[in-house]
Amino acid sequence: MLISIPQLDHPDWPEERKIVSFTQLATQIALAFCLMFFGVIIRSSGHLHQTTANDLTDMLLYYISPLVIIRAFQQPFSSSGLHVLSATAAAVVTACLISIVLSKLLFMRVKDPAKQRTAKFGSVYSNAGFMGIPLAQALFGSAGVFYAVVSLAVFNIFAWTHGTSLYQGPHSKNGWRAKAKAIIVNPNIAAILIGLAMFVLSIHFPSQINQFLTYVSDLFTPLSMIVIGSSLVDMPLRSVTFDLPIMISLLLRNLFYPVIAILMLKLFAVTGTAFTTSVILSSCPAAGMVVLFAMRNGDDTKPGVMLMSLSTILSLLTIPLVYLLSTVI
Repeated sequence: MLISIPQLDHPDWPEERKIVSFTQLATQIALAFCLMFFGVIIRSSGHLHQTTANDLTDMLLYYISPLVIIRAFQQPFSSSGLHVLSATAAAVVTACLISIVLSKLLFMRVKDPAKQRTAKFGSVYSNAGFMGIPLAQALFGSAGVFYAVVSLAVFNIFAWTHGTSLYQGPHSKNGWRAKAKAIIVNPNIAAILIGLAMFVLSIHFPSQINQFLTYVSDLFTPLSMIVIGSSLVDMPLRSVTFDLPIMISLLLRNLFYPVIAILMLKLFAVTGTAFTTSVILSSCPAAGMVVLFAMRNGDDTKPGVMLMSLSTILSLLTIPLVYLLSTVI
């Protein structure tokens, strides 16, 4: 089944495709999960230790991902492209704000504060950087990453402001200055600002540097999926229970909030690759930060691990489903 995508905003970019098939997306998701399963095998066999996985995660998030983002902005400047970025940002921010408000209302009566925090954070924030960017890159190349960084920027800004506030008491010393610093020093945000400036000013790297960035970018998708797969080994399968707040959070993250994102993108008239990549990033599973923040706060990490793991596994089905919904809504 072929799904037509409207005329894209940069017809000169060779990475952009005029038609994407549902089968093509499903195949790419399946390939990503094959890489994740490969990570499970390596970790289970004892050849990938937790400390190594942590080091690889840092390498991906702090070194490879920023370079992938900067490379994505090595495109000919176009005012229409900048306009689409702005419209996409408006749509993604609006969808995120709606999700935050709904999660606050839905989980405000959960008695366990730690579980309430996990349900709220896990439902709103997706694994946009670690899973969404590689998928966008695999499907659309640098053009996909170019538009996907909008969702990544919104995710980081909200996660380090609203997200961290969920884990802090009213007398926390971490005020807005600390949160702003956390956003500014984030290497992915810095890469977005640098790449955007280079895009607007039409600054381009020499061919040798672009070749280096291409080599580094080729590592991003397979290595990210392998590391994600290795983390699923710790999933507490025997302790999986029907925990209503966590199950509701799972449903919101994988299906309901992505539909809200689709509606907002259509409301702001976002089309083409910008629309498709934003839909994919919005439908990514719960962010791993839901576990890290709980751990840092001294909360029970089992609900977060369960939510992240189940959300990741189910995304094999829900990402293609959300994409299919985006073509009929």
